[in-house]
Amino acid sequence: MYTSETKIRVRYAETDQMNVVYHGNYAQYFEVARAESIRTLGFTYREMEAMDIMMPVIELQCKFLRPAHYDDLLTVKLQLKELPANHRIEFHHEITNEEGKLLTVGKVVLYFMRMSTQERTTMPQDMYDVLKKFF
Repeated sequence: MYTSETKIRVRYAETDQMNVVYHGNYAQYFEVARAESIRTLGFTYREMEAMDIMMPVIELQCKFLRPAHYDDLLTVKLQLKELPANHRIEFHHEITNEEGKLLTVGKVVLYFMRMSTQERTTMPQDMYDVLKKFF
């Protein structure tokens, strides 16, 4: 299993009138964690796009357990529970606050697709080789 963690400080603009993080911002928190986890593996979205690969989100699930507030330092834990064998990749997320309380859990499913043809493809072989070590 592959795991990474990313820290995100809640900005004032991300909260609503109730002083909690607006629910739509969690998709961005998940995206930041995905981009940073891919970066720690030695890749970037920019490099993948240069290889004609894009990763559109096809499914997003989110369960809100506790609120996050302005200036909270959040830890977004990302897990790949299985090595992708085809065009589909699933990222599992847990967001905790500084006290270690679980705030939000989620899952994001993406496809590997060729930008030029809009057809599904597999993970780039170099990325697969790096990830394989964790499984």
